[in-house]
Order: sequence, then structure tokens, then C-alpha cells
Amino acid sequence: MHLHILGICGTFMGSLALLARALGHTVTGSDQNVYPPMSTQLENAGIALMQGYDRSHLQPHPDLVVVGNAMKRGIDAVEYMLDAGLPYTSGPQFLADHVLQGKHVLGVAGTHGKTTTTTMLAWVLDQAGLNPGFLIGGVPLGFSQSARLGGDYFVVEADEYDSAFFDKRSKFVHYHPRTAILNNLEFDHADIFDDLAAIQKQFHHLVRTIPSTGRIIAPISETNIDEVLQMGCWTPVVRTSLQANDHAEVYAELLSEDGSHFKVLQHGQVKGEVKWSMTGQHSVANALATIAAAEHVGVEIAQACDALSNFGGVKRRMELLGTIHGIEVYDDFAHHPTAIETTLDGARKRLGERRLWAIIEPRSNTMRMGSHKDGLAHSARLADEVIWYQPAGLDWDLQPIVDAAPNHAQVSQSLDDIIARIKNEAKAGDAVVIMSNGGFGGLHQKLIAALQTP
Repeated sequence: MHLHILGICGTFMGSLALLARALGHTVTGSDQNVYPPMSTQLENAGIALMQGYDRSHLQPHPDLVVVGNAMKRGIDAVEYMLDAGLPYTSGPQFLADHVLQGKHVLGVAGTHGKTTTTTMLAWVLDQAGLNPGFLIGGVPLGFSQSARLGGDYFVVEADEYDSAFFDKRSKFVHYHPRTAILNNLEFDHADIFDDLAAIQKQFHHLVRTIPSTGRIIAPISETNIDEVLQMGCWTPVVRTSLQANDHAEVYAELLSEDGSHFKVLQHGQVKGEVKWSMTGQHSVANALATIAAAEHVGVEIAQACDALSNFGGVKRRMELLGTIHGIEVYDDFAHHPTAIETTLDGARKRLGERRLWAIIEPRSNTMRMGSHKDGLAHSARLADEVIWYQPAGLDWDLQPIVDAAPNHAQVSQSLDDIIARIKNEAKAGDAVVIMSNGGFGGLHQKLIAALQTP
């Protein structure tokens, strides 16, 4: 079968393309922005890529068009697809119909940490010899690709974002997981959800699909998830906690404040210990969810802890890009005030009194709409120096964020000015965290290059 994928270079659709190719299909694709690393990964798999969304890309007609959720009515290829009566489907529907059938699906949902936790779970199952398939919405450091078919188990990043312009249900409704992690839940995606209740409704649609012989893993502290489960739950729920709690089955005992070393207990009994390169309490929470999910498919907690101790992480999640003259430069995929706060909390606990810089681009759709602006100053309070980047097209002013900041903060509209300030003021021992869910104009490598220049 010949598949053509519209929006193929997105993290989800690119991973889906790799799975379709592994199934033996001929795969081609179009995207407005064809660029590495996804384009390189796809081309290496023998997938032909086309720039833009021209109707000529659908000639001769493919057997099926898989439509990414970035596609809208009015796009030339979309209008041609509809006018010509071509068969089409959404990415999540294709995954459900052609990949997930007959597999034990482990879905990882939540506002934060989906990509990292999905990668952790795939890694633990892989190290246990279960040969899991997976689809990860990022670039995992422990695997050669972001997706593979695998065997009887499939780990999928279960995203609450909508499926396609013709299917406004959340992606995860299609997946029918037997094991489901509900890691956390906050208001996000203001471009498609009116309020938190709208997101909770979608999460409950997911809960409705989990069998009674399955398992739900949820933190004891997430009241927004509690409200979802109170709408009706037909599946056993395993609770996790960052400290001893009578209502949590699996919990942690921190051995280092920054979360890089901790014990894992079940019903009060120590079952294992994790010592790894990850930091932050959010990372410990992700680990506990991973451990509980892996146990559901037969991986002992001690075995999961050993695997996590060798976990390499995910690109763009507090990824150390380099240390230049003693200055550490990190890349982090921050998309929400909570993500900024938890990342900087982990960094602060690891760095101690060393100076911490945060360079932040509010780039997600929700951030660009200003939905979270009231919490931004507080979210970055643990950094010593904060530079907020005001990109062209951001239609609200970042200066009030600076005015409300309890620490030293500024707004900059120039990447060159940001680089110049870091180069002139940063000293050996400082850590610079660049936070954006986009390319940030190549700031990461530009900064490293500038720091390397005498």
C-alpha cells in the first residue's frame, strides 16, 4: 500500500511513518518544514519527502492519505484530497488500526513528562527482554529511532491534543491501552480546549476504554486526575507518591535532594534503588509511574530500578549540550509554567549555590496566547538570571513578567544580545538552561560557538 503523510516531519507523524515503512508500506510525505533530525531519520528509512503541501504531491493517487493534526481546510493538498475523494485517516486512527491491534498497549498520558516517561517505560521493558514496540514524541537517547514495531507490547505516548481537523477527539482515545499512566493534569492547549474541565472530559474518555483487567497508574497528589476518576472508573488504580503515604502502593525515599538517587518502596518494603543522571522530583515521579506500569507486565521492581539507573534520557529534556570553559549549556523542552518550575527546581538542587541562568522563549500555542502569563514570573524564580525572549509575532508584552519577577530578569528581542550578555557575564561554574519547545532560532549552537570563541 502507498501511504502519503501530510505533516510528516512532526514528532508523532514522523514516528508513525517509520512504523508504516516497517510494516512494508511505501511511504511518502509532505511538510511545510522539512529539516533534521526528523528528515534525516525518515530519509534513512527510504521515505521520500516533499516540501510544502501541493496537490501534485498526491499525484498519482496514494492508496491512503494520513492527515496530521496541523492540517487545516484551505491547504491545497487537503482541498485536493477531499475534492478527489481520496481515502484518508488521522495518524492516531492509522496507528490503532494497523499497529496496535492484538498488542498489550501501555499508554502514557499527562500534561507534563509524556515523552520522557514513554521513553523510560520502553527502555525498562527493552532491558527486561520484552522487545516492546514504541512510538515516542521525541528523540530517545537509548534507541536508534523514535519508533519501532516490536513484539507483544507497545508503549505509546498518549497525547491529549486533537487527532485531525475532521476528528477533534484527543489522540489517546484511539489507543485502548491495557496499562495507562495518568501522570498529571493541568490546563494546557488553550488553542483547542476552553478550560480544564474540557481536558478532564477527554481524559475520562480515555479511562472509559481501559479494561477492568488493566491497570491505571496515577500519583496520589493529583486532584485533577482524582476528579476524572470520580466520573467513573472500572479499572484497578495503583497510586504513587514522592514520599511515604498510606494510600500509595509505590513510593520513593529520596537519598539526594535533587532526585538523582532514591529508594523505591512498595507497601513499605524497599524493592530497589535508582541512581541516575536525571534530576528533579518530576523525574522521580516519572520513574515511579514507569516502575508501576512495568510491574503490570511482569517486570520486577528491582529489575526496573536497575534499568532506570542506566537510562540515558531524551533529547531536549535537560540535555547537556556542552561545557565550555566551565559553563554548562543545557537544552530543555519547556512548554508550560509548571515545566519551567520543575526543571529549574531540579537544576537548583543539583547546582547548589552555583549561578543558574534561564533563557526562556514562550513559544507553545498556549504560551503565545498568554493563557499562562500570570504564572510565568513565579515559575522562573529559582534561576539567578532570567532572560525572556520576546519573539516577533508574540502579541502580548513580556515586560510585566519581568516587573513581577522576584529575581533578576530582563526581556530581549535579539538573540545576538542574549548571546553577547551570556558571553560577557557568565563564568566558570555557571549553568545556562535554554528553554523552548522550538528551535529558538538556533540559539543553542550559536551560544556554544560564541563561548568557544576567545
